[in-house]
Amino acid sequence: MSPKKIWVVGLMAMALGVGALSSLAVADDAATMPTGVKGDMMAWIKDAEDKLTQLADATPEAKYAWRPSKGVRSQGEVFLHVAAANYGIPSFMGVTPPAGFNFDTYEKSMTKKADIQKALKDSFTHLENALASTSDADMDKNVTLFGMTMSERKAYMMLMSHAHEHLGQSIAYARSNNIVPPWTAKQQAAMKEEMEKKKTETK
Repeated sequence: MSPKKIWVVGLMAMALGVGALSSLAVADDAATMPTGVKGDMMAWIKDAEDKLTQLADATPEAKYAWRPSKGVRSQGEVFLHVAAANYGIPSFMGVTPPAGFNFDTYEKSMTKKADIQKALKDSFTHLENALASTSDADMDKNVTLFGMTMSERKAYMMLMSHAHEHLGQSIAYARSNNIVPPWTAKQQAAMKEEMEKKKTETK
């Protein structure tokens, strides 16, 4: 491939990647999205939610029990680990988790794909509602998490980072099982279509 073609493909990839987050933000009702830093955080939380949800759907149920080695989380447990944090960490800030929720055992509390998918989706709804309901004044309040003192803002930023950390882990799990992340498959298809279109135009 010529340097010019490599540059074009790279530019297309960047545009598609940015478009994935932009379309996600546009899909939300602007009237209900927080503004400022909180809104920026919400956009990235929703980005992680969207991609984790897509991966959870694309992963066959038999692969939910797959783990790369003994003693580490299975794919299903990774999804539930994210959900546990989405429910558990806001509880330290006074947000009530679902009845019967146990932070310590939640990630091993279910094994069926449909149940885990629902738990993951519901947990993000819970987290996003908690973040949206937190006032700017409360964001400056301190909370103690795992022996550390931090602002509620920093705790929500930690949750945002946590979701993306385990999104990366889930992508690696998926790739190990020959599962192409759905958003990547869409980008690749769009790039292929665009390249074919350019080939046709130059003939």
